[in-house]
Amino acid sequence: MRFGGAIALAALLGACSGSMVPPGEGAGAPPTAAPANPPARTPPPAMPMAPMAAPAAPDGAVTALASGIVAGPPTIDLPIGSDGAARALEAFRRSCPSLLRGGDKSGLTGGADWRTVCDRARHATDAGRFFTEQFETVQVGRGDTFATGYYEPEIAASRKRRAGYATPIYARPADLIDADLGRFSDSLAKKTVRGRVSGTSFVPYYDRAEIEGGALAGRGLELAWAADPVAAFFLQIQGSGRLRLRDGSVMRVGYAGQNGRDYVSIGKLMRERELLAPGQASMQGIVDWLHRHRQAGAALMRENKSYVFFRELTGPGPIGAMGLPVTPRTSIAADPAFVPMGAPVFLSLDRSDATGLWVAQDTGGAIKGANRFDTFWGAGEEARAIAGGMSARGTAFVLVPRGTLAKLQADGRTTP
Repeated sequence: MRFGGAIALAALLGACSGSMVPPGEGAGAPPTAAPANPPARTPPPAMPMAPMAAPAAPDGAVTALASGIVAGPPTIDLPIGSDGAARALEAFRRSCPSLLRGGDKSGLTGGADWRTVCDRARHATDAGRFFTEQFETVQVGRGDTFATGYYEPEIAASRKRRAGYATPIYARPADLIDADLGRFSDSLAKKTVRGRVSGTSFVPYYDRAEIEGGALAGRGLELAWAADPVAAFFLQIQGSGRLRLRDGSVMRVGYAGQNGRDYVSIGKLMRERELLAPGQASMQGIVDWLHRHRQAGAALMRENKSYVFFRELTGPGPIGAMGLPVTPRTSIAADPAFVPMGAPVFLSLDRSDATGLWVAQDTGGAIKGANRFDTFWGAGEEARAIAGGMSARGTAFVLVPRGTLAKLQADGRTTP
């Protein structure tokens, strides 16, 4: 799970933060050289498929069904590559137990709707044929899509604080409380807040500046110490990653919670304040600016009050919001109110590398609304180069079991 589940790099176009050392702990000087920052990857442009004709979503629509859905193109007409289909089939099989349990917030499906297709997925040997024969496509609203990218970062760290490793990576504090407001009032059903108890009051949890100022110091919550505060914040944006320790071993960490404060895109702030030169509005451009303006960058990053906590991972990963490992070039983050979690999605975008079949297995704090997606690219410099420059537009078609649209129409939940 990334920030809030997940957070896009383009929404991140501003989101970096310098996790400063709690005062009085005497850390050594940070490294003088910034970590490698490979340039963003810009592939040849592609021509997206045209969306189906559809009315605009009604104002205030908060689910796929409320936004209006229309039948998309036949699955046989989708340019699904064999490699992408094979990866998507494996990811879909892992998602089936969750799909069968139901709980789809989009209003499109119920658990029973996935039973036949999940049974057939277990025995499918031709992935492309499986998707074309077992699914139909629906378009949510007008289908206009914006997609960004994320990856699993690797940063230099130490399990113990020492010279050059001064930025704490914190575990979730025991006093961070999730409050279900629906337990207090029916009018607040499905609403939650995070905070802490102070005396007899429930108050907001410490924000980024307070945490960096030492609010959590002395509790033994430090999982590790990072060498670069900018890299540590990008780790928070991604919500999981690899810590390359001083002895060459790797410690993997994943999302364990967030302080409940609203996320603020410092990239947006940087654009509004004209701090980024034309062509620099990418993760790489933001990182470069922050490394060149350490003091101003630290102050700017504290304007994002959100703070993410981690846990050490010992099994496969990184782990998405469904509690499953996410797959490079296959898993996407989506808004569960508009896409059933675990469902395949075909993205037809103006970038050839991101066009294809994906599976919705993650969520993200900045991934909200219909046809908003974040594509996962794995780990390493290539993944970072692709994800860091990912800003694609086009059309999205959600794949649902055959007969879903007819069933919704028969139930009176949509119009022909």
